Amino acid sequence: MFDRNPLKSIAYFICFSFALASGALAQPFQTSVPQAILIDAATNTVLFEKGADELATPASTVKILTAELVFRELAEGRLKLTDQFPVSEYAWRNGGAPAGGSAMFLKVNSSASVEDLLRGLTIVSGNDAALVLAEGLAGSEEAFVIRMNKRAAELGLTKSRFGNPWGKAGDDQKVTARDMAKLALYVIQTYPEYYKYYGEKEFTWNNIRQQNRNPLLTMSIGADGLKTGNIEKGEFGMVGSAVQDGRRLIVAVYGAKTAKERAEEARKLLQWGFRNFEEKELFKAGEPVGPAQIYGGTQGSIDLVAKTDVKVLLPRGASERLTGKIVYEGPVIAPVAEGQKIGRLEIKRGSSVVLEQPLEASAAVEEGSLSRRAFDAVYEYAAAKIHEKLLAKK
Repeated sequence: MFDRNPLKSIAYFICFSFALASGALAQPFQTSVPQAILIDAATNTVLFEKGADELATPASTVKILTAELVFRELAEGRLKLTDQFPVSEYAWRNGGAPAGGSAMFLKVNSSASVEDLLRGLTIVSGNDAALVLAEGLAGSEEAFVIRMNKRAAELGLTKSRFGNPWGKAGDDQKVTARDMAKLALYVIQTYPEYYKYYGEKEFTWNNIRQQNRNPLLTMSIGADGLKTGNIEKGEFGMVGSAVQDGRRLIVAVYGAKTAKERAEEARKLLQWGFRNFEEKELFKAGEPVGPAQIYGGTQGSIDLVAKTDVKVLLPRGASERLTGKIVYEGPVIAPVAEGQKIGRLEIKRGSSVVLEQPLEASAAVEEGSLSRRAFDAVYEYAAAKIHEKLLAKK
């Protein structure tokens, strides 16, 4: 029997560059915090980064992932906002009033609806709310943590690890600013009906009225979420989002020395991003970005396209030379369906990846004849051997 693909898959790269120019010159930005990132939501362009892949203590910003797990259960119909979860002594003692941290002030052996617990989690950062939700969904905090790490891997949070759902510091709980901004963007885009809780200004439970802990909400900059966090030794962090003139930005800062520094640096980053960047289109939706090789098909290659317009934000006035790279595992084996995801487009400014966008096949490619597949097998086998020799010389 003829082997349709006797070869090992290797990574293929197609590189090119863009020379772009814009209007008045944007001013560079500097921040006092050691870890920070600013992302445009629509284009996924990284506008600024500093130590964005260094590990930091998330504190209460970890509750964004806790909330995502609950939002997902609601969206997929396994949970309702009216469902009631009991308040265990463990959740009350470790996350409630006796613990002395941020709390919703749930009473031991009482119960609360999922919607109230979400408000307690997202608005007032209740540690007790996080623990009750974790126990209600998974049976125990430990079981919920397993779900957290599994979900983080599914969402591509490649460098972060999670040890609890409420923010206790430890070596088993570290995140990067890039991962947390990516998580925030996913939550905003995937669960708009539940993301709204982050923007509510106050929440009252057990006759205790508390203000939203996110200081960006009071700054008149279009902020509508997400979470702050700090630990006892004085590390302050924040993941926030704001919208101005229809453009949404995501900011994540970690390692601030005070709550004031955290809020000011996040605010300044957002304002700088809104004022100093403009959108540039690189490819229209459906426009060929580059080819991918096809193995054993009726044709030897296929154009790759993006499902949506490929756009980046560029500093105003900068004469930018961006480099692009198409990355895919190949050769791609026929048959190929139209719209089949093949690889991704990476756009870099210098050494920084400012945009990643999935690419798909522009048309279908049927499986070729036996002689065509045999020819492709010989050709690709020879190419793979050359590739192996080149790698061996490095």
